[in-house]
Amino acid sequence: MPDNNWKDILGNLYEEMPKDPNGDNEYQEPNPEVEKWYPGADTVYIYKDKKSRNGKVVTIVEGIVAEEDILKNIAKKLKTACGVGGSVKEGLIIIQGDYKLKIKEILDKDGFKTKLKGG
Repeated sequence: MPDNNWKDILGNLYEEMPKDPNGDNEYQEPNPEVEKWYPGADTVYIYKDKKSRNGKVVTIVEGIVAEEDILKNIAKKLKTACGVGGSVKEGLIIIQGDYKLKIKEILDKDGFKTKLKGG
């Protein structure tokens, strides 16, 4: 079994953050016109659901505050890592099947604060 590095699978999500135009890495006051996103900013909740889905189980990732294209990128990488389908709807990442623990492990390694909900 190959050794999988989940940060390589997820890619470098940090590169999608807005860059400082001056090239400085010093702390600057946030600009309210530019929404910045970075892992660890909020708690991400992961849970499974099968309501209104004809009894089929899905794993839902909730709480990542980012633009839809960033959510789609994260969803694509999670779907690839789990080998299943999924989508992004109303700020939620929906992955087909019960992959709570695997998704938690992937997001934890990439710097997110995650919590499992439900049983």
